[in-house]
Amino acid sequence: MTGGQGTPQIGTGRPESLKIVVTDPIISRFEDALKADGGAHRWDMAAAWTPERRLDALAGADVVVCSSLGPAEAAAAARARLVHVTGAGYDKISFPHLVPSAIVANTFHHARPIAEHVLMVTLMLSRNVAASDKAVRAGQWRTIATADDVPFHPVLADLTLGLVGLGSIGAEVARVAAALGMKVRAVRRNAAAPLPEGVRLDWVGGNDELNTLLAASDVVVVTVPLDAATEGMIGHAALAAMKPSAFLINVARGPVVDQAALFAALTERRIAGAGLDVWWGSPADGVVPPAELPFASLPNTVLTPHHSGHARVTFERRAADIAANIGLLARGGELRNVVARPAPPTGAAPAANPAK
Repeated sequence: MTGGQGTPQIGTGRPESLKIVVTDPIISRFEDALKADGGAHRWDMAAAWTPERRLDALAGADVVVCSSLGPAEAAAAARARLVHVTGAGYDKISFPHLVPSAIVANTFHHARPIAEHVLMVTLMLSRNVAASDKAVRAGQWRTIATADDVPFHPVLADLTLGLVGLGSIGAEVARVAAALGMKVRAVRRNAAAPLPEGVRLDWVGGNDELNTLLAASDVVVVTVPLDAATEGMIGHAALAAMKPSAFLINVARGPVVDQAALFAALTERRIAGAGLDVWWGSPADGVVPPAELPFASLPNTVLTPHHSGHARVTFERRAADIAANIGLLARGGELRNVVARPAPPTGAAPAANPAK
């Protein structure tokens, strides 16, 4: 598996006509943008089709555009040359069942909307917006002028934001937060790596210095990908290292944070609050929000349905990326945002990674 972005290199041959099957319902709403390369391709917009009809279509697909591809669908797509994921995450692609010759690519463009969401939630938590809104609707007027127990607001420039992870989302949060005067610190796997363009930090450490970051931060933002190393990363010990006045905002994946440990820390007021946009299940499990514990009953939370990146521009740009890769495939060009390439034949040199 490889990762990153390569520079498109358009081939000189006559474009191929490709059979393209689109199963993701959100990106299907941007059908015109997907077809922007103008090729004489055959399109099946299959998001609303029955499972049986979709399997039949996938059997003839050169390109599959999807947010997930389970074992049966992956196995059905036996002639697929490109599986294009419609977002950044490709954990829902059944690689063991996918034809080895398929290239898998992804797309991004959600960092800025998520960064804006993080700043919105920071302001909502630090200014107690949810409780104030509820009080006014109930006919109560609670301000520093009417009640001695109402705290003064902080301003963002008085707060330190600590990032757990410094990928594309973390980097954009850092840029936006710093532009508003916040002090920004971070931990990442490789503390010595060059900082992303435009990112200035007050301090950066390795993941082994997580507790140092947590102890110094007023707002902790979790942006790391979910893997074996990060699952449960924010658990009892990490939450205990946070300030009692600090807020936790998770825009990564639910299981990066230990659910029971977070609920206990919020209930016992060992941290001041949390903003959750990612969860520990899905609404299909029958629980909304999808968690085993009743976070919706807590007054010190801001809860959203995993929609922090759902700006229209995110999907317009993702559709443009997918259209560009389809055009490149048809013309024999070098694809962008490749996360997995076909394995080379035994004894052959590995394919070059354009991201390196």
